[in-house]
Formats: sequence, structure tokens, C-alpha cells
Amino acid sequence: MTSTVDPISLPQRTASNDTEIDREALARLLIEIARNVDPDYRARFDGVPTADPRMETLRQLLVSREISELSRVTHLLDEPEQLAAAVGDILPSAAARAPHAQLGEALAPAVERAVQRSIQKSPRTLTDILYPVFLPAIRKSIGEKIDQTFQSLNETLRHIFTWHGLKWRFEAWRTGASFSEVVLKHSLVYRIEHAFLIHRNSGLLIAHVTADNATSEDPQLISSMLSAIQDFVKDSFNEKEQSGLDTIRFGDLRLWSEVGPFATLVSVIRGNPPEELHEIVRDVLLRIHEESSQALEQFDGDGSQLASVEAQLQTCVELKQEESNEGFPWLVAAVALLLLSLAGGWYFLSWQSAQRWQAYVSRWQAYVSRLEAQPGIIVAEQQVRDGQFYIAGLRDPLAADPQSLLSGTQVDPAQVHSQWQFYQSLEPEFVLKRLTASLAPPDSVRLSIDNDRIVAEGEAPDTWIDRARAAAQQLSAGGPVFDISRVRDVSPEVLEAERWQAYVSRLGTQPGIIVAEQKIRDGQFYISGLRDPLGADPQSLLSGTQVDPARVHSQWQSYQSLEPEFVLKRLTASLYPPDTVRLSIVNDRIVAEGEAPDTWIDRARAAARQLSAGGPEFDISKVRDVSPEARAAEHWQYYVSRLEAQPGIIVAQQTARGGHFYISGLRDPLAADPQALLSGTEVDPARVHSQWQFYQSLDPKFVVKRLTASLTPPKSVRLSIIQGRIVVVGEAPATWINRAQAAAEQLSADGVVLDVSQLRELDLAELNHLREAIQTTDIFFSSGKVVPGPEQTPVLDRLADQIKEFAQNARKSGVTARFMLTGHSDTTGRETANASISAARAETVRALLNKRGVAPELLLVRGAGTFEPAVPENSQTGSSTNRRVSVTVNLD
Repeated sequence: MTSTVDPISLPQRTASNDTEIDREALARLLIEIARNVDPDYRARFDGVPTADPRMETLRQLLVSREISELSRVTHLLDEPEQLAAAVGDILPSAAARAPHAQLGEALAPAVERAVQRSIQKSPRTLTDILYPVFLPAIRKSIGEKIDQTFQSLNETLRHIFTWHGLKWRFEAWRTGASFSEVVLKHSLVYRIEHAFLIHRNSGLLIAHVTADNATSEDPQLISSMLSAIQDFVKDSFNEKEQSGLDTIRFGDLRLWSEVGPFATLVSVIRGNPPEELHEIVRDVLLRIHEESSQALEQFDGDGSQLASVEAQLQTCVELKQEESNEGFPWLVAAVALLLLSLAGGWYFLSWQSAQRWQAYVSRWQAYVSRLEAQPGIIVAEQQVRDGQFYIAGLRDPLAADPQSLLSGTQVDPAQVHSQWQFYQSLEPEFVLKRLTASLAPPDSVRLSIDNDRIVAEGEAPDTWIDRARAAAQQLSAGGPVFDISRVRDVSPEVLEAERWQAYVSRLGTQPGIIVAEQKIRDGQFYISGLRDPLGADPQSLLSGTQVDPARVHSQWQSYQSLEPEFVLKRLTASLYPPDTVRLSIVNDRIVAEGEAPDTWIDRARAAARQLSAGGPEFDISKVRDVSPEARAAEHWQYYVSRLEAQPGIIVAQQTARGGHFYISGLRDPLAADPQALLSGTEVDPARVHSQWQFYQSLDPKFVVKRLTASLTPPKSVRLSIIQGRIVVVGEAPATWINRAQAAAEQLSADGVVLDVSQLRELDLAELNHLREAIQTTDIFFSSGKVVPGPEQTPVLDRLADQIKEFAQNARKSGVTARFMLTGHSDTTGRETANASISAARAETVRALLNKRGVAPELLLVRGAGTFEPAVPENSQTGSSTNRRVSVTVNLD
């Protein structure tokens, strides 16, 4: 078979020195293979060598590099030293990439044999390695056991001789437990309220669990503060790195800290926990490290891989021991009460027999004392014999019954034998009773005792008064005095004369009535005189006097009284004043006040002239004419007076014409608005035509306003008016003082005194220099730390001195300084943790400055987190520079 393919010519090309295949040589070999397979192809290619290459050449072209690498590896395996060097180069990375379980299983036998031979050869080496690790743990375990022993001993001694101690000793005997165990079971009441798991290196909060009904603030902030306190104590007292804060006690709360390889477990306990609780909390921490060791070691603020930790912490907050609510041991109480009853029974019986007789005697003596205190009873003799009571003496028949006085004394009346002789007591109360029974005083007479005297008061007929005098003479021999001087004779004739004189006196006091004559004759009463028709009716005044009107004969002549009240009544009836006018009597003068038309005022003037002849004065000067024109003129004059009283307003001319009002003058722009002053004057603004020219008033109040607006004085300067002078007091910069002095010179030409002599120049150069020094000071922190290192102590000392100096100088300058402490952090970790750390750093610096004497009210704190970096984080010093607390000075 003949092919029609055109012969091809292969380009001449030398082989390349690189690692690529020589394509030209490969093409020649393929053509040669084709010729060997089919001889007909041989003649179709002109210029192609006909030499038969070896197949080895093809193999070299295709796998030359593999052959070379295989030769190098074979040589490497034959040389042990080169093989060891090559394996050493890749062994670390290979071990890091290998699965931990398989690598551990592969290396475990070799490592165990190596460690065993090392220990057998040099045991001291292992001791030196484990000593720093086990010694603190052993020391802490021994300390906890000692504390547990002392706690058990202390609680046992405290309750050994108490009622609870007896009850618990019985419980120990019943249950077979030791007495100390029972005491601790009942006396140590506690509850774990919070559990914080904190990363040991960074101080970040890993997890937090809270018990039911327990409250707290931000857990992240609490975690940061606990880390800050621990770092502060460790740095302040140069403690070793492996040591840590163990116990904090605040009132009823305790904070127990257990430290692990990668995390610290802090338990917040309320109450009095037992020391063995340390082991329970420590076991929880060990389980957490066993289950999540790798996640704890690589923790960077993301707790998604530690979700199972909260379940472990929940077992901590479930630990508690509550007070026992056991019922009262009634059986034990009954046995104790029975023993006490038997022990005190014999004592009570003996005491009762001894006290019974003393009680009887005491009651009898109390009864005798009660009898001796009674008026009208005299105890002559009393005695106690053979269980019976005997008493004798004197008793007034009006005195209290001795037998009835036995009631309430608990003395048996059957045991009392009394013998009383009657007599008449001269004590005033008994004499009063006898006089009342013998004299039978009328209801109008009252007998009473006044300072051991019997006094009679009231009204009585002369017959009773005679009997009372006779009784008083009988008593004068040895009894109390009987005084009847206050009893008035009330015979009918005397009573009628007294009542008539009372009626005449009542008429004499009545205005408008003049009694000219009055007398009594043959049981009849006669009276005559003058009476104003507006005066009271004499007949009606008889009511209530007990004078018989039928026996009264009166004769009255009418007249007009000039007493003010009668004149006022007549003026009111004749003038009929309007409701706007009020008539009254002032110091015997009749005064009219108010507003009235001019017609009524004319009538009132005529009446006043008539009264001037002999009656009281009628004053109508206080009545104002209220005709429309007069009222409008009054309102206008009031408005003009109001304007003239305003500072900054000068009234030059004012007139009223044709029902309109015209006013002109000068007005300061700062003065009150004349149009606004029309309010309340009842002047119609539409009828007022005003023309005001502006001027600058030299009134000190207006000058002060203009000076304040033009000079703009600082807060440390005060402008005041003293006796017409404007005085400037305070401190101000030199430029402002120069402006004030120039203003004083200008005002002096106008006659206004501006006193700037009390101004002092305020030097702020030193204050600004010190402010710049404070604001350029930063406190730096190590990564994850909220307490500055010891190298920052000189910086804190210098900053505290500068802040105190600045605050003192600012107060002298009349301003108040405030210092804002802003905490910053780098971008390592989560943003929430960085915000908490930055706030904790600011709080720590405030506490350190306060410790150095800076007043806490001058310091404000805030946490900026990573939002205000001093330098970019990707710079060479970014992270270390951004972990800082900066200071900003504010002046109020």
C-alpha cells in the first residue's frame, strides 16, 4: 500500500540544557520506530537518518530525571551519615503533622525505655525536674488538711457544750459517725453562687455559670478585675509565676481560686464552706483539662470549642449545704423538763411553805397601811396571833367601811377581828358633809374646800345666811374655818333693784340714747331722756333683764344724734352712694373711698358742708372722678409716670389732644419697649402716637451690658455695680486687661467710672506647659495584663505629682480641672474582651493614682478597646504601644 503523504523535513535544533524534553530528538525517535514497524514509511522522509537508535535513548528522554533521583536516593541510603542528616531535617515537621494518637502509640515504647534508663542512671535529675511542680501542690494540700483539721476542731469546741451539741452527739451515737463530722454537717452552711473559668495567661473569661437566684455584674469585667488583682499582688510582692491568689473573703462571700495548667477556676461561695470543698472544685478543674486540654491551650477568646465546659461548671454551682429544718426534739425536751421538774420540786415545796406565811403577813401590813391612810380612821392597836389578825381604833361614821377595804388585799375576812369606836372627825371633808346635811344650802350656793377652809359662794335668802353664820360660830371652837362672806343676799327687793340698775346701765351705753332721770317709787320704775330714732328701742332692751315691763314707765324725746354711726346711716340713706363707693368710720371721721361720677361727688360735697357745723367730718377726697375723659387722662398719666421711671427712657414731651395721646423723647435700645409697657394701663394703643430717638444711656446697668457684649470677659472676671461705679474684679489675660483699660478711658470722658484696678493678670503659660506634659504621658502594659509593670512606677509617680500640681494651679486660676483616663488594648483576642481589658486598665491606673494622693473626683475613666490606636497595629511597635492608658485634661 502506497501512501500519498508528502515528505516532511524536520528542523535542525540543538537540545536544550533545561529540564524539558528534547522535542526534536523525541520526534526523530518516533519516526524511526514507525520505520521499523512499517518499512514503507522509510522512503517517505527525506533527510532523516536511517541509523537504528537504541531504545535506551528513548528511555533516557522520557525518565531521565527519575533515573537521576533514584540514583541519588540509592546513594543516600548507602551512606548512614547522610541518611541521618536528611531524616533529622524533616523529622520535626513530620512529627508535627502526624496524628497525635498514632504518633503517641509509635513513640510510647521507645520513650518509656529511655526514661526508665535515665531514671536508673540518674534519679536526681527526675527529682530536680518534678520538685518545682509537686512541692507547691504538696504544700497546698498539707495546708488545706491543716485548715480542715482546725476548722473541725473549732466548730467542735464551739458547739460541744450547747444544746445543739447535745443533740448532735446523740445523732453521732445513733448514726455511728464521728461527732466532728456531725458538727460540720450542721454548722457549715454554704452555697456556690458563681463559677468563673479564666484563661491563665491572657486573663480572658472562658466560661461563667450562675446559680439560681444569684446576681452579679458583667462576668467579663469581673474576670478582668480578678486577673488585675492577681497580677497587681504578684507584681507588688515579687511572687513566683506559679503562685496565685488562693482565697478572698468579703463579708459573707468567699472567692476560692484553683489554678490549672491552662485555666483558673474561681468559685464565689456564700456562707461557711468546709475545707474539703477544695478537692471537689479541684476535681472539676482536672476533668475540664482532661477533656479540653488542647482547646484551653489554644484559647484566644473564641469559646465555641469549649461548649462542654459549662456543663462541668454547672456541677460546681449545684454544690451547697442548707440549714437543717429538722423538727424540734420534743422527746429530748420532755425528758429534760421532767428532770428539771424533779430537781426543783422539793425546793419549790419548801420555799412555798416558807413564803406562804410571809405573804399573809405582808398582805395584812398592806391592809393596815391602807386603813391608816384613810381619813376619819385612827388605828390604835393591831397584832397577829395564832394565824388570826386583830385590830382596834376610832372611826368616823362618814369614813370608809374597814370591812369593805379588805377587798383586793387577799386577806381572809374570817381571820380578821376588828373593834372600832365612833367619833366625829374635824377633817374638812367630813365637816363639809355635815354642814351640807344640816344647812341644806339652796342650788344657788356652792360649798367647797379651799386650803383647809370651807367656803360658801353664791346667792341665798337672808334666813339661810343667818343659819350659816350660827354654824360658822360653832365650828370656830376647834374645827376648820367656815367662810360665808362670798354669799350674796338675794331677797326680792334687793334683786329687783340690782336688775333695774343693770337695765339703766345698759341703756346708758347705747348710742343715740341719753338717760336724763331714773328712779324707783312704790315698786314702780320711772325713766326719761332723749332718744335718736335710729337708736335701739328701750322697750326691747328689757328682754333678758328680768324686770317686769308692766312696772316700767318711760318718757323719751326724739333728737338727731351726731355720733358717727348715726350720721353714717343718714348719709347712706340720703346720698345713696353707688356700688363703687364705700362709706366707713375712721377715727370718728366719715370717709368715702372709691370711684363715682362727678354729679354724685357734687352732692357729697354739699352734704359735707352741712355736717361741718357741728357733726363729724365727712371726707370725700378719696373718691375719684370716673367720667370717661377723667379716667382716660388718669390712665395716660399713669403710663407717662411709668415711662419716666424706666431707666434708659427720657420723656421730652407728652400731650393729650382730641382723644389721642402724643409722646416723644429719647430711648436706649437696651431699655424696655414703650409699646410693651402699655399692657395693664388700660390705654388704647391705637390712640397713642409716639416718636422716640435712640441714644446710649450712661446708666451703669446699660453700660455693664454693653461692656459684657463688647469685651466678653472670661469666667474668672466679674463685673458689678458698687455705688454707681462699675468695678471689675478677678484674673484675666494681659490682652483682655489692656482692652478693659482702653474701655475705661473712653467711658471716663462720658462721666462713667470703670474701675479696673482690682484686675490681676492671669499667667497660663505654666499651666499650659504642665497640661502638655500630662497629655503626652502614657502608661504601658504587657499583653493580656491589666496592671502596669514595675518599670511604670516612676511614670505613675511623676504623673500623680503633675496632676495634683495642675489641679491646684487651675483652682487658683478660677477653673476646674478633670482628667480622663482612657484605656486602650491591641487587636489580640475578641473585641469584647479587649474592651473589658481596656476599662480594667483605666480603673487600675485610677486606683494607683488615688493611692498616690490624687483626689478620686478629679479622675474619670473609659475603655476605648482597640478603636483609638496610637500607631497602626501592623507597625513594628504597634501592639506594645497600643496597650496603654492615655490622659486627657479638661477644664471647666
